[in-house]
Amino acid sequence: MPIIELVFYTFSLVLTAAAVMVITVRNPVYAALFLVLAFFSCSAIWMLLEVEFLAIILVLVYVGAVMVLFLFVVMMLDINLAPLREGFIRYLPVGIVVAAIMAVEILLVLWTRGRFDASAFPVPPPNPQGYSNTRGLGELLYTDFLLPFEVAGIILLVAIIAAIALTLRKRPEVKTQNPSRQVMVRREERIRLAKVKSEPRQDA
Repeated sequence: MPIIELVFYTFSLVLTAAAVMVITVRNPVYAALFLVLAFFSCSAIWMLLEVEFLAIILVLVYVGAVMVLFLFVVMMLDINLAPLREGFIRYLPVGIVVAAIMAVEILLVLWTRGRFDASAFPVPPPNPQGYSNTRGLGELLYTDFLLPFEVAGIILLVAIIAAIALTLRKRPEVKTQNPSRQVMVRREERIRLAKVKSEPRQDA
């Protein structure tokens, strides 16, 4: 088996295992770590296939933002962070394993660059000098795949609206403001003039 196939199947196996662990582990910290590993493995596969733009975007956008999103969700759900801080040492081995796997994937990608065997593993011809993956991707998205690209955008928009609608629920125990009622308020509703009967002063 050529080395490129071996590395590709290795990355695919790591990606599949990490994705399964994301949905099976009960600890949210472990799930976030395995999600980072899954994204990074997918990025390594794209880098192996010479799709550098998508690989870098996946690392910068998803791997770079997934922990921020995770912390945002934790704060929104009012999860007690004290046990998470106390169990930092407990999460350290899993973090080290994930980081080691990511480092090995980087080394494998760098080692396999330029080792394609066209006779055993057919690959497209090399790109000409000055070829830009970003420009090629843009031309494909906005010409040949314009309709699927717009459909994907509409689906994401519907998903965002649905997520906002699901979180907008009335909580009777939470005090909220109604700006329209505050603007339309009248003086009689806020101020009450009380007439107090005066009494003569009694000297001791």
